[in-house]
Amino acid sequence: MAGIGSRAATAGSHRPHQPAEAEPQWRPLRIFSIDPAQPRSLGAVTTVEVPYEPLAPGPSGALFFVDPHDAVHGIDYAPVDLETAAALMQGGVAPSEGDPRFHQQMVYAVASAVHRTFRDALGRAPGFAVPPGAGGATRLRLRPHGASGLDAWYDRARGEIVFGYAKTPAGYVFTCLSHDVVAHEVTHALVDGLRSHLSVATNPDVPAFHEAMADLVALFHRLTCRELLQAVMRESGAPLRDCTVLTTLARQVADAYGRPGLRAAIEPPEVAPRQYDPTLDAHALGGVMVAAVFDAFTTVHARKAERHLSLATGGTGVLPPGAPPHELVVALSNEATELARQFLAMCIRAIDYCPPVDLELGEFLRAVITADRDLVPDDRWDYREAWIQAFRRRGIRPSGVATLSEDTLAWSAPDAGLPRLSLGSEHDTGRQLQEIRRLVTLPEHLSTFGLLDATPHESVIPGTVMVESVQMLRRAGPDGLVLSDLVAEVVQHARVADAPGDVLLGGSTVIASADGRVRFVIRKSLAAAVRRQLPTSNSQLPKATETRQA
Repeated sequence: MAGIGSRAATAGSHRPHQPAEAEPQWRPLRIFSIDPAQPRSLGAVTTVEVPYEPLAPGPSGALFFVDPHDAVHGIDYAPVDLETAAALMQGGVAPSEGDPRFHQQMVYAVASAVHRTFRDALGRAPGFAVPPGAGGATRLRLRPHGASGLDAWYDRARGEIVFGYAKTPAGYVFTCLSHDVVAHEVTHALVDGLRSHLSVATNPDVPAFHEAMADLVALFHRLTCRELLQAVMRESGAPLRDCTVLTTLARQVADAYGRPGLRAAIEPPEVAPRQYDPTLDAHALGGVMVAAVFDAFTTVHARKAERHLSLATGGTGVLPPGAPPHELVVALSNEATELARQFLAMCIRAIDYCPPVDLELGEFLRAVITADRDLVPDDRWDYREAWIQAFRRRGIRPSGVATLSEDTLAWSAPDAGLPRLSLGSEHDTGRQLQEIRRLVTLPEHLSTFGLLDATPHESVIPGTVMVESVQMLRRAGPDGLVLSDLVAEVVQHARVADAPGDVLLGGSTVIASADGRVRFVIRKSLAAAVRRQLPTSNSQLPKATETRQA
């Protein structure tokens, strides 16, 4: 039998503050919703409500702490104190490109808002893959003035996100003031905490998925700002596809490079859809997935907008020249904001339905379809069909699926014969971990979970089976349906005998209902990895984000 180990269940220990009865639920903080270079009239400044927690100067809280040190000039700025009466009453300090205190507030506010979005979608509080002794223990360090240059990156080994800044002909540009850059990097950290082995690029899709998820969270998170949508739709015209300022990443940083934008989510209608090509670099390949998801988003929004356009145009659907009616802008922006929240949740929730290693973009589509069917059986607006068609148009197809339909894409229930788990109470993590260990290492079920026994296979030496995480979660659908599930991540390494530095990976994501019935086993077989002989030890994700490789 394979050896058994565990890194497990530590991700759930990253707990946000739980407000006491006398404490508020939310803390309003002002941020730049796009970039500071955008006109205020276009909603460039907004107020976000982040989960309330007592904060030390920095700000420093339960999940994030902001480092006030300026690594470029070697000075320590005064940390912002958001507990003062003025800060509490006015939504923090006033937005300013030149105030280091606002820079600190900006990264904390966006990071906290993104974490809240993940928590709501997943039905639990996600944590970070921060190593012990990395300075922040289980917290993530945010360094708004951490480097020279227009780069920003997530550093797992140091447990931090570093934001650079540089002087340009137009003045100083700070990556920490770009909502897109902050949300992008925090997403890298959160996805790494959820699926740490997806930092190993066993195939080209793995780093592309990381970049695509980070871009999608940044873009959809921005679209949840109703004031911004209304201002841009009023300026650009009501159709969402025409509002390119909303769907282009990090404009101010891109301007410093002399480009119109780092990446755009919406393709011009006269250009053929970008196609899946595994030879593309991670950002370009991830951009194909981003374009597919935004294609689905704008398709569904157009369906929902049709009724409003029909009313506003007397049934013609054609708007007259000039600014669209205020009531129409409000209706369409409300539809877009709510839809952006739903698409955000679909993207994030799907991570729990992805294999723990060697992810392919087609498998992410399967994860989205399965997770959404689980929670929203009645797909009245055909969200899932829009996803499928958008991925089909770009050639993103999962292997082993004969047709791209909802029924064939959804993960199947495991074969009959798996014993029921005895999970105990919701908070009995030790028992849950023990039950998963017992089940996945039963000799007769090893292959079901993509695992090998300890016997050497074709010059490959299987290693310990690691139960990387066990999480109980509760999710509510739009029709009141509540799912209570256990999600476990099981991974096994194998060493290549004649190449000790090479490591192969396999394993599965196990989803079980609260009563212990195994509902899904989403497997990437280690035996298949052995057959392919994929070396992965030196295939880590690049350090830099889109700003370095723009």
